[in-house]
Parts: sequence; C-alpha cells; structure tokens
Amino acid sequence: MSALDWSVLGAYFLVMIGIGIWSKNRIRTVMDFFTAGGHVPWWLSGISHHMSGYSAIMFVAFAAVAYEYGLAMYVWWALTIGIGVGIGAFVWAARWNRMRSKLGVASPLEYLARRYNLPTQQVLAYSGALLKVVDIAAKWVAIAVLLRGFAGIPIQWGILITGVVTLVYITAGGLWADVLTDFGQFVIQGIAGVAMFVAIMAHLDGVATLWTMWDRLPEGHGDPFAGPYTVTFFLALLFIKTFEYNGGMWNLAQRYMAAPSGSAAKRSALLSSVLWLVWPLILFIPMFAAPLIVPGLANAEEAYVRLAETLLPQGVIGLVLAGFFSHTMAMVSSDANVISSVITRDIAPVVVRKVREFSSAAQLTFARVTTFTFVLISMVIAISTEGQGVVLKIVVDLVAATMGPISIPLMLGMLPWFRRSGPTAAIVSWAAGLSVWAVIKWIIGSTDQAMVVGVPLVTSLVLYVAIGLLKPEETAQGDELIDTLGTEEEREKATA
Repeated sequence: MSALDWSVLGAYFLVMIGIGIWSKNRIRTVMDFFTAGGHVPWWLSGISHHMSGYSAIMFVAFAAVAYEYGLAMYVWWALTIGIGVGIGAFVWAARWNRMRSKLGVASPLEYLARRYNLPTQQVLAYSGALLKVVDIAAKWVAIAVLLRGFAGIPIQWGILITGVVTLVYITAGGLWADVLTDFGQFVIQGIAGVAMFVAIMAHLDGVATLWTMWDRLPEGHGDPFAGPYTVTFFLALLFIKTFEYNGGMWNLAQRYMAAPSGSAAKRSALLSSVLWLVWPLILFIPMFAAPLIVPGLANAEEAYVRLAETLLPQGVIGLVLAGFFSHTMAMVSSDANVISSVITRDIAPVVVRKVREFSSAAQLTFARVTTFTFVLISMVIAISTEGQGVVLKIVVDLVAATMGPISIPLMLGMLPWFRRSGPTAAIVSWAAGLSVWAVIKWIIGSTDQAMVVGVPLVTSLVLYVAIGLLKPEETAQGDELIDTLGTEEEREKATA
C-alpha cells in the first residue's frame, strides 16, 4: 500500500470516530441508544438494514466461493436474502416498529417475557448472546486477514486497530452512530465497488465481458447451482434467510424499530430487498471474473485482495480497504448494540435486582459499559485464535446453530396465526433445533450444507406449530400483544 492508500484509510478511521462523537449528542436515553428514538428516516433505515448484512467475510470466504464456483455464490447468498427481505416487508417490518412505538420495547427480545414467560425469554437471550460473541470474533479475524493481505500487518494488530476504533464510536453514539456508519459504508462501497467493476471491464472485453467471460471461465461457473450449492441448498437458505434477515438476526430488527412508523419500516424493508437483488451483482462480477485475471491461486480467500492489487491505482486500494473495514465495523457495532440491548433490558434486570432501580442516566451508562465489554471480549477471542479457521463454514455453522431454534419462537410469536403456541412450544422447539444441529454436525458428521442449515430450522418450526396445536397455551396477555402489533384489519378480525 502507498502513502496515499494509508492516508485514505486513516481519514476513514477519523471520520468513524467523528460520527461517534457527533452521535453522542443525540443520545439522551436508553431508547435513543438502542433504537434512535424512532427518528431514523425510512431510506436511511433501509440502507442500514442492507449494509448490516455485509462484513469482510464476504470478501474473504465468499470471494473464495465465487472464485471456485462462480454465479452460484450470488444465487444462494444475495438472491435468497433479497427475496426473504421482500417477504418480510409485508409480514414483520411494521410489527417490529410497533414493538417500539406501542409497547416501548428497546430490545428485540424484550417482548418475549410478555408473549411467553420469563424463562423462555432468558433461554433465548443467553443462547443467542453467547454464540454471537464467537460470530463477531470470526468477523474481526476476517478483516484482519484482509489487512494482512494488503499491508502485511499481523493478524493481532489488525484486530486491535479495528476493534479500538469501533469501541470508540459505538460506545459513544449507539444506534445513531451505527446507522450513520452504515450510510458511510454504502457510499464507500459504492465508489470502490464501481471502481473495481470498471477496472474488470477495462482489463477484459469492456461491457461485453458481462456475457463473454462465462465461456472462458472454468466449466460450471455460469451455472446458478454448482458443487455443494444445489437447488435444495438454495431452498434451505431461502427459508432460513427469510427468518434471519427479518429479525432472527436481532440487529436487523432494530432497523425496523428505529424507523418513524410501521409504514416507514415497510418501505425501508422494500428498499433493502431491492438493494440485495441488484447491488451484489456489481460487487461479485469481479469475483466471478477473478480466475481469468489471477488464475491458479493456492488460497482462494485471497482472490479479492489479489484483484485489487493487480487492477486498482494508488488511493483506490486504500478506499477498497476502508470499505472492507466499514463492512466489518458496521456489522460488529450493530451486533454489539443489539446484544447490549438484550443484556441491559432482558438479562441484567433479572440477574441483578439493583439494575431494575437504575435511573435513566444510570441505564444509559450501563448500556455503554455493556457495549464496550461485549466488543472487547469478542476481540480477545479473535486475537487468541491467531487467525485460524476463517472460512465460510464458521458463519454457516453458527447460523444453522442459532437462527432456526431462536428465530422460530421470536418471529412467529408476534403473528396471529400462531397464538396457540406458548412457552412449551417455544422452549421445546428451541432445544430440539439445537440438538438436531449438534447431531447432524458432530455425531453424524454430515457435510451436506442443506442438511446442516435447513434441518434444525425445519425441526424447530414443525415442533413449534405441532405443540401449539396439541398443547395450546393461548393467554389474554399474549393475544393482546399480538393484536397490538397487527394491522387495523387484523385487530378488527380479532375483536369481531
């Protein structure tokens, strides 16, 4: 990297810190810290929702998949998310917003105690928070791998640099800092992504590259389904991403909660859906074409780094690297904020009685301390691994282990069609989903990604519905909550 590249990267870090300081002045209460008080415009909420789904893992492990399999990478990843978020725009987005506006909820899991009971809420909160720490540690290592590839900086220092900057701005600015960082990431990624896209076109056949490169790439790179990424895997991912990106991944629920109204949340979801369907194609065209420009890589995870070094001029490489940082830092800060909300609002008040008596100022301080601690722990875990194991299966395995069992009772619990499913259905579906994942992954040792990803979610879904039918636990309190979250038409039907 040149001095100009380092200057661009340094300027990016200063901007991030500036965002945190500016956002701090907008934070007066815990509700501001965790949901921005519902003042985030729908378009910013939609962009933030979209960008929160990215991390540097996309340019490491996902780039490796695109290098080896081609178009299938877009189909099973971006396409499933785009369709899933589009579905969620009509089912969940407005309901998440009404959690905040009508129930005063600041954490995505806060409503579970009222919908089911306190033990159910605690089980889901603890399991999700603990496993999320490992997920975030993997993302720290991914960005450090990229920094090492570009600049030769040791893994541990890469984690430390990005972690400290993230600690400053997310602890100070809460969700406001998070969504503004996402917007900055959107701008940076747009410039860097278009620069790489144009560079690829110029290096190969111009615009004609979009249709001529497929015949020159290895066989099967133009197929929508290739290798282990089959139609079954696509359907399994579509199923799980629909839950994950509409609130099963808790930080994305916050984006809907932070919008001004239910209709604004719906518009933000539709914007995010469109971005998922279109923008990843621009980003992945260079990754698809990489075998023609940097063939024979021994480590496919270095594909994007090698492309950037081969094609991009000084200064732009620094911008690309800043984009990588922004992806991971935005996702980590997003997760840190939502995990902090779960600990602050759902776990700590149950464990420590004194927390329930905190003043408004003390609650905000506690939220900041919790956020700081969560990020710090994830950094320690990442540094202790010394960069080992940053591969796609970490992300896929964690999603399979957590998203289904946790998201089924979380997401379906707010829908009127599942009123009969109570705490028994929630706990059993959660436990069974995790158990099935452990059996498939560790006892059977299956390498079938569709099984590893899809079966735990299907297990949780079937048991949640079946137990609700066989052992209904409908309550007046739960019904009132569901009706409050629904549309006017649904509320009229409920009272008819």
